[in-house]
Amino acid sequence: MALHSFHLTADWPGNRNDVGTIESGNLKTQISIPPEMDGPGVGTNPDEMLLGAAATCYIITLAAMMERSKLAKESLTMESEGIVEVENGVITYKKIIHRPKVVLSADAGEKEFKLAHKLAEKAESSCMITRAIQGNVAVELEADITRA
Repeated sequence: MALHSFHLTADWPGNRNDVGTIESGNLKTQISIPPEMDGPGVGTNPDEMLLGAAATCYIITLAAMMERSKLAKESLTMESEGIVEVENGVITYKKIIHRPKVVLSADAGEKEFKLAHKLAEKAESSCMITRAIQGNVAVELEADITRA
């Protein structure tokens, strides 16, 4: 079994509406509370970072599965949405929706379409971030598979 460690350093110089920094490997950015939650909106925030982690994990997992299955594609893009609920001062990350758009080659047939849909669904349950948040944050998939 291989174990991988990732390290992050954070600096938060002030109170709630100040701006801090984080650094981890190639990631170095300012952080603050988003304006939607009455913060300054400087840099990124935990809500965007969780969405980013889930989205990048999913799209990389899907691309790897497509490669291993030798499923040719013209393009693979995605939009993801994170839904956060604030009720009585309690903030809860409710749901992430991934909307991958897979464009298969012009000569793709029914077999390739079925495989693309299968892999899109399997990537969602195989992604380590989705597995890490399972039971706490719902993850939904709205895949769009087309032909070039």
